[in-house]
Amino acid sequence: MRIADDFASPVQIRAAPFIIMKTILVDGVHCFISKEGNIFKEMYDLLETYPNKKIVLTGANDEEYVKFGLAKIPYPIFTLKHNPEKTNQEYYKIMLKRFNLKVGDVIYFENRQEAVKSAESVGVKTHHYDPIKKDLKALNNFLKENL
Repeated sequence: MRIADDFASPVQIRAAPFIIMKTILVDGVHCFISKEGNIFKEMYDLLETYPNKKIVLTGANDEEYVKFGLAKIPYPIFTLKHNPEKTNQEYYKIMLKRFNLKVGDVIYFENRQEAVKSAESVGVKTHHYDPIKKDLKALNNFLKENL
């Protein structure tokens, strides 16, 4: 049996560059989902324009999980059931460890200023999203500039 001459010459293989995409951390209740349990469709549509992984952060306990309809959220959900709250930097340290992420691997938007400060204190690039203004243009700019 003879080996084809095509295979006799060395083959050069070039690996495609490996791109690590940041994960978008999404504030849950009063931001992505209303207190009535409705997903903010325009925000969802905006997030879906990005191929990045999304994780919804909340402090919801089991009762609030049902009350706010969090089961219908199309992204993974992370909660510590108010122990600690998102205003405590330990929340973010635990979340990063749970998902095996580093602060440089994520960006986050959050509606409560105290939680924004807490996330920033551990190095997470964070945007304060005002759920009253619902400024999706500013949110989109934050995402574009930081992904």
